[in-house]
Amino acid sequence: MKHRRIPRRRAALAGAGVVALVAAGVTLQNANASEPAKSAPQPKVLSAPAAGNLASTLLKSLGSNAAGSYYDARAKSLVVNVLDQGAAHAVQAAGAKARLVTNSLATLDGARTTLKKDATIPGTSWATDPVSNKVVVTADKTVSGAGWAKLSKVVDALGGKAELHRSKGEFKPFIAGGDAISGSGGRCSLGFNVVKDGQPYFLTAGHCTADISTWSDSSGKEIGQNAESHFPGTDFGLVKYTADVDHPSEVDLYNGSTQQITGAAEATVGMKVTRSGSTTHVHDGTVTGLNATVNYQEGSVSGLIQTNVCAEPGDSGGSLFSGSSAVGLTSGGSGDCTSGGETFFQPVTAALSATGAQIG
Repeated sequence: MKHRRIPRRRAALAGAGVVALVAAGVTLQNANASEPAKSAPQPKVLSAPAAGNLASTLLKSLGSNAAGSYYDARAKSLVVNVLDQGAAHAVQAAGAKARLVTNSLATLDGARTTLKKDATIPGTSWATDPVSNKVVVTADKTVSGAGWAKLSKVVDALGGKAELHRSKGEFKPFIAGGDAISGSGGRCSLGFNVVKDGQPYFLTAGHCTADISTWSDSSGKEIGQNAESHFPGTDFGLVKYTADVDHPSEVDLYNGSTQQITGAAEATVGMKVTRSGSTTHVHDGTVTGLNATVNYQEGSVSGLIQTNVCAEPGDSGGSLFSGSSAVGLTSGGSGDCTSGGETFFQPVTAALSATGAQIG
């Protein structure tokens, strides 16, 4: 098939396939957690993706004796929360750092269930934070009066399982009118180019495909049509290319260069990540929480990655990546790239699994 290069201005289309626990923060201890004996063997030096792979293996093998994990960016090592010394020894033998904590994952999942039942209020979010060993609940500026009183009561009743924070911004999907990849419903950003059944597609946010079914580039030329759309609940859409344009597996860095994307990786708390989007271009940050739930005005979305990477309207659907690995699709959040705030991402691995697509 004949291909033609689209201009750099449209690199978000042909490109991307498109917080913080600061280094010191990921090693701080808290009142309900303690380190095992100091004589433990030194953990292996690992990259964030390698730490994520080791975490997946250890959490499966330890089962209920593990309580989450995170990446220590300063030491370049994996930290695994455990409930007893037997599990700690297994973690250390595998090359990770063991950390004794109070709350099990089952306990934290129970707290999340309570929040879903009693505190699903628009403008709130919650995510499991393995560093504090709690569920961190956040309310945006729209939650006040009776809503705030109700939320506070639920969190207080959970005791040491949860803590409540206030965000200065408002949780909302990042979509806006304009160009980039656009349609009659507004503007978003392309996430990652993928292949399904030998045909080219791209991933973007589901709240974008919920409003837009036919996609155009900045010149107004149609480039794709929706194949799948998922929002709320999850937040991803699959769009099939209908135009003869290049679709390389790379992310536009908006400085004349691109980042090649060779695969997908699971997020790990503490992982350094980069986001590319058509409004604010490229920004860096850190993963701060996993399995996050966000209660947008439009509906609730669960299973998200929480970060301190900034984003603004029009960045929706854009790429979150770590090195050459695709990690997430920009969903929404609070704040902007001047004041900061929280931003949430749909895990790419879940979108690929659901659609049967592959990075490519």
